[in-house]
Parts: sequence; C-alpha cells; structure tokens
Amino acid sequence: ICNTVHKVAYHTKATTPLSSTTINMTRKFFIGGNWKCNGNKQFIKDLIAKLNEGLKGHTAQCEVVLAPPKVYLDYTNQLVKDGITVAAQNAWTEPKGAFTGEISMEMLLDVGVHSVILGHSERRTIFKENPELVGKKVNRAVVSGMQVILCVGEQLEERDAGRQNEVVFSQLDDVLATTKEAKDWAKIVIAYEPVWAIGTGRTASPQQAEEMHKEIREKWVRAKLGNEVADSIRIIYGGSVKADNAHELASQPDIDGFLVGGASLIADDFIKIVQSYTSSK
Repeated sequence: ICNTVHKVAYHTKATTPLSSTTINMTRKFFIGGNWKCNGNKQFIKDLIAKLNEGLKGHTAQCEVVLAPPKVYLDYTNQLVKDGITVAAQNAWTEPKGAFTGEISMEMLLDVGVHSVILGHSERRTIFKENPELVGKKVNRAVVSGMQVILCVGEQLEERDAGRQNEVVFSQLDDVLATTKEAKDWAKIVIAYEPVWAIGTGRTASPQQAEEMHKEIREKWVRAKLGNEVADSIRIIYGGSVKADNAHELASQPDIDGFLVGGASLIADDFIKIVQSYTSSK
C-alpha cells in the first residue's frame, strides 16, 4: 500500500536559521493521469474497471487523479472507486458567459470535479495561452476552491542554454502575480514538465529532475512564499514517466509524484507506476 512518506527538505548549511534547515514534513504522494485527447466510453469503462481493481488499497494515502477529455468527465467520475478522483484538463477564467467552447470552474464543481490541470505546455504552445491567461485561470480555480495542477517547464533550447531556472521561475512568477496569498498555494500542486521530455521518449534523469525540483522548492517557493509552503507544497514530475523509470524517479526526496501522459492509458503500466512509489519509499 502507498504509505505516506516523510520527505526531508533541502539540507542547508549549519549557519542557516533553524526555520529553513532540514524539516520533516509529510507530503502525500500525488499521481495524475493526463489522458489528453484520447479515449471513448468503452475504452474508459474497460480502463477504469482495471484501475479500480488494481489500485485497491493504494489511494488512502497516495492521491490518484485521472484527467479524461472534458466530455467524459462526468462519465469517468461515475465509474471510479476506492478514492480515485477526476480532474479536468483545462477550464476558463469566468463563471459563465459568452465563451463558446469553454467550461467554468463552477461547472466542474457542479459535476463533482474538484481538480484541474492548468498551464500545460500544449495549452501554452498549441493554443497560445499566454502567462497572463494562465495566471488568471489559476486564480479563478483557487478562488473557486479547486485544486490546481500547475504545469511549468522549459524547452530544450532553454535547457541547453542553462536557462531552465529563469524560465520556470518566470512561469511561477506569472501565477504569483494573481495568486499572492501563501494559503492559496496549499491548493496548488506544481508539475514540473520539461517540454523536451513530454511525449518524446526522452526523460530527464532522476538526478536532473531532483535538481530542478529542489531548485523550485528552495530558490523560488521558499524565497517567495516562506518555509511552511516550501516544506508542504507538492512538486511532481511529468515527462515520459513510464513503469520502468518511475521507481528511481519516485525515490528522489523532492519528487512528490508524477503527472503521467501516455502510460496512464495503459492500465498495467499505470498500476505499476503507482506501485513503484510503494516500493521506493
């Protein structure tokens, strides 16, 4: 069974004040499945039946969230059991109005959906969502009481130029501009997804992923939002997470979970990814 892990925060030098030294905090591991634009009712029915059976006993202390296409949100929500919950892949900034093709946070809540993915690189690049819009969406979600899975990450050329911190911190700053209260970040899960590793089969090494997660926690979250948020916020990894690399990634102290793409559509693989957390902690 997925046990709650007592993660150890970044070790600072002995001269650092006690408030920012090593602190034991409990961060519930988070595993999300982003189905993107895939599936139909029969596929979903078959997949959920396998997940309901294979994940029995894993969700009490290990959060498992599935994000189907929006037309299947209610259908999927009716099928999931044993603590598995459902998230939307996107939502709008206003509660209602003349916004053809959009859905609001209030609509999601009305059908029992309490989480939403925002800022995914595909929304930023394909659909041209700018930083201001992502920030407004996050703020609206938090104000509405939604849990946000906030995606950030750099392109390959930015990584190669050593600009990953600059790019990711800027994306987080854009959200902070609209969501300034530290208490609001308790509703946010940061998903670090290096764009060059999404759907490419290329994955950041566990060491690269851990280094970036630690940079986000220590140099951005702690500096901007304080020690309590830094020690409690979950920072998860996305980018070609598979059954065969999940164990080593999950064993890193600052990686608090995964946002899984293609592998979340394969029941056996997704179950193994959840189980990899069990065996790594």
